[in-house]
Amino acid sequence: MHADVTSEWDVYLLAGIGSRRTIFAECVKELQHRLTDNGNISAIRELFPYGDHTHNFFQQLLQVRKDLYRLRRAVQFGARAVAAQVRKLSTGRPVIFIGHSGGGVAAYQAAVMLSEEGAISDWRVIQVGSPKLPIKREHNHKVHYVLAVNEEGECADYITRLGSWGGISRNRFGIWYWNRSKYAPKHVIPLALVGGHQHYFRREAPYVHPERGANLIIIIDTIWDRVLRDICTSASHVI
Repeated sequence: MHADVTSEWDVYLLAGIGSRRTIFAECVKELQHRLTDNGNISAIRELFPYGDHTHNFFQQLLQVRKDLYRLRRAVQFGARAVAAQVRKLSTGRPVIFIGHSGGGVAAYQAAVMLSEEGAISDWRVIQVGSPKLPIKREHNHKVHYVLAVNEEGECADYITRLGSWGGISRNRFGIWYWNRSKYAPKHVIPLALVGGHQHYFRREAPYVHPERGANLIIIIDTIWDRVLRDICTSASHVI
């Protein structure tokens, strides 16, 4: 039997493969600081769906690769690990998943799994520097995809080149073609950052732009403006 549905959201930060346990330390502090006066976020938790840097890296890499393989949807190593923790800690609650790298793959798959079984009441996913994973059309408005670009607007994160959102579509003439964005999330957000894949959550030099500020602050500002602000505002009006 599920807990009563609540307007308070739980936040889960999901790490990618080979990540150190400190990867989200500054991110958690910044989120907590911004949410101190807002009672609509009840908890912020960190998960390592594929293990941390002490686990076998190549085994973790293989698991993510299988999770990306379209024809084997039942694999979902990372999603199962995340879902087990969310069922234990957040059943009946709405959940925000913020996943870095392979953690973004596990985040979306876990959100869908938990939603379909009725374990969580609502969800949002923010994929940060993740491989491309097909997003079902009925879910694409719930998913935000953040990737690092350089000053020229070119991709600065090699991991975001992996995977695909593509699928077969028909054009207006009835001709079949490969649509690279058929299963893309609705919100794709390129951010000009200093560095690349490993540096999204860094706030110290040299990952600080003289005008835009630290990478971490740019990421948190984006998450706040695009997702958290609306959720907190909407939840505050729930009676």
